[in-house]
Amino acid sequence: MGKFFFSGSTLAKLDDKGRFVLPQQMRFGLVEEGVLEFSLALGLGGCLAIYRQSDIQKIVEKFQAKQHLGKYQKFFTLFFSTLHQTTCDKIGRVIIPPTLKKAVGIKTEIMIAGVLNKIEIWPKDRYESQLDAALSGKDPEMNLAKLTEEAFALLECDAMGDQDGQE
Repeated sequence: MGKFFFSGSTLAKLDDKGRFVLPQQMRFGLVEEGVLEFSLALGLGGCLAIYRQSDIQKIVEKFQAKQHLGKYQKFFTLFFSTLHQTTCDKIGRVIIPPTLKKAVGIKTEIMIAGVLNKIEIWPKDRYESQLDAALSGKDPEMNLAKLTEEAFALLECDAMGDQDGQE
């Protein structure tokens, strides 16, 4: 079997305590060495991201090597001060800290999206508007046909690079 990755999406609602149920299949993907722990952080483009502990450790190690570069100090402060190590309760609920809810504009409905090595949590309206823009072609930066073509071209470049490395 190949390396695990997150995929798929689902709609969820926050309860009055700011919790949502993380889908079971995604919870399974977060378990490492028999332990269900993960990190919740600000993501790219207006979402939150859930990372496996092993992935967050790789990120930390790489950032530690660059922590003395002045141009990244504000980013490091923002990223690590809003990074929360957490888990699920017995029925799979995850609490979103109020600071993170406010930062990305989450109200009551969210979209949970599996994206390769992370899980993204989007305000439902933002996720749907970005998906609509991509599918309709209204946003030139989100032209799905063009992005799909470019992304799959990257695979061809990698395949050629792999072949070159093997010869």
